[in-house]
Amino acid sequence: MTEVSSLTGRLLVATPALADPNFDRAVVLLLDHDEEGSLGVVLNRPTPVDVGDILEGWGDLAVEPGVVFQGGPVSLDSALGVAVVPGGTTGEAAPLGWRRVHGAIGLVDLEAPPELLASALGSLRIFAGYAGWGPGQLEDELVDGAWYVVESEPGDVSSPSPERLWREVLRRQRSELAMVATYPEDPSLN
Repeated sequence: MTEVSSLTGRLLVATPALADPNFDRAVVLLLDHDEEGSLGVVLNRPTPVDVGDILEGWGDLAVEPGVVFQGGPVSLDSALGVAVVPGGTTGEAAPLGWRRVHGAIGLVDLEAPPELLASALGSLRIFAGYAGWGPGQLEDELVDGAWYVVESEPGDVSSPSPERLWREVLRRQRSELAMVATYPEDPSLN
């Protein structure tokens, strides 16, 4: 079997050619990627549901717009907390209830008391469901040109304008990818 180079912590940005409506102009943060498969959350799909309506105590800690995001089409009845912890890239111990994924970005144990993490969190987003790929499935999609793989920034998790994240992530690239940000929503109207 071919060794898989981990993409954990990187972003998958849907190409205009990706036909799956679940991922139209999606920006996915990969939380886990190895030979057993991949798991991530879509960063730019806010729902109208307030975090406080489904997770008592966590609503006050979630950054604006303070709603649950649809993390992907898998397990929509489960919740994942993704948080940035300032200084999370240094050698200091991670706060209880937070597990580093990449740099200052990590997963929050939503079973822990929110006050345990309140002072350590820089930003928090709650996701219903996730995006998942079986062994080799994501690699096949990458070969087929479905995704651009780019570096993440801690601010991507808490973008104040998630509806603009696809364009913003592409625009900041130092390559021809920056031009893709201008791709129209509906090319047939061009």
